[in-house]
Amino acid sequence: MKPIVLCGPTASGKTELALELARQTDGIILSADSRQVYKRLTVGTAKPAGTWQNGAYRVDGVPYHLVDFLDVTDTFNAGAFKARAGEIIQNNPGRQIIFAGGTGMYLHAFFVGMDELPQSTPQTREMLQKLLAEHGKEGLHTALQEKDPASAAAIPAGNVQRTMRALELCLLTGKPASELKSGNFFKLPDENASQWVYLDWAKEALHARINLRTDQIFDGMAEEARTLLTEGYAEDVPALKSLGYPQAIAFLKGELARKDAVERVTTLTRQYAKRQRTWFNRYTNALRIALEHPADFDAKKIARDILSRA
Repeated sequence: MKPIVLCGPTASGKTELALELARQTDGIILSADSRQVYKRLTVGTAKPAGTWQNGAYRVDGVPYHLVDFLDVTDTFNAGAFKARAGEIIQNNPGRQIIFAGGTGMYLHAFFVGMDELPQSTPQTREMLQKLLAEHGKEGLHTALQEKDPASAAAIPAGNVQRTMRALELCLLTGKPASELKSGNFFKLPDENASQWVYLDWAKEALHARINLRTDQIFDGMAEEARTLLTEGYAEDVPALKSLGYPQAIAFLKGELARKDAVERVTTLTRQYAKRQRTWFNRYTNALRIALEHPADFDAKKIARDILSRA
């Protein structure tokens, strides 16, 4: 059985559909969500409510892996996801595997591959931050042009994050970042090895879902942040950098009214969804499920349709 990969923007219904597919196939779910990995962040990350049983997180009896296992002070990345997902699949032979999540880089790393590049170091990052502070983003980009003209031509001067990462790779490897790329970033997943499904919501309908969910989860998100801060965790621990939590913290500190905080989180979530749509649109060989209106999302019917085509 080929793994089924459910992808799409945030609030598109991936979790609900994954659970339905698992019920119909007696399958297991592997989450591809970089925020749901954290323990103690449930409401604000839209993690499905479940319980730990016999070493596995279960949602209504369905094994739901790669959620709720990481401490809030730890970090996780695509390489770690790839390794853990591989282990889980090896330990569940004969089961239908269902991936569900919106962290596109995790899914791409597992099914297509990503370039194995060195991790950032505090010393290198400090050096580049100093360069940015002294010479601005233009100076940073000029430095990249000197070391790696090809990368500088491909990266806009205003994109500080990408410019800094390309410069960092030059410094860490002694080679231009452009020479380290294998081309895996642009490849499509093998249709014979996995079935990709893209939940393609109409823009306005997706925005309505985002608006509703943000308002529903904000108070719970704020309470989760309050609990961690009360216990002495810093505001900048990795988990509390997740989308929405900085705004929830600003609300708790009296820096933002609830209405303004919710509006800000809603805007950021819409922007994130736009980036996800751009990322997942690359997978032209995915089965696209067009969703124009709320009534179009019938998880049982969609699941049956996916399985009939798989």
